[in-house]
Amino acid sequence: MLIKVKTFPCSRELEIIKQSENSFEVKIKEKPVMGQANRAIVAALAGYFKIPENKVRLVKGFRERNKIFEILI
Repeated sequence: MLIKVKTFPCSRELEIIKQSENSFEVKIKEKPVMGQANRAIVAALAGYFKIPENKVRLVKGFRERNKIFEILI
């Protein structure tokens, strides 16, 4: 399953907001430096879907705010 994620790094707290069936907004505390934000988003999505982190893969948008993740269920 592919999902679209709009990220908000440097937020005050972790929050995941479901916009539609395959669209989410993720607010994370980490800064977008050296992949820290991407790793935090993977961890947050894994917790949200209750799956291991290795089942969440960033497909597109490594250096952009709008990203596409693949969720392997």
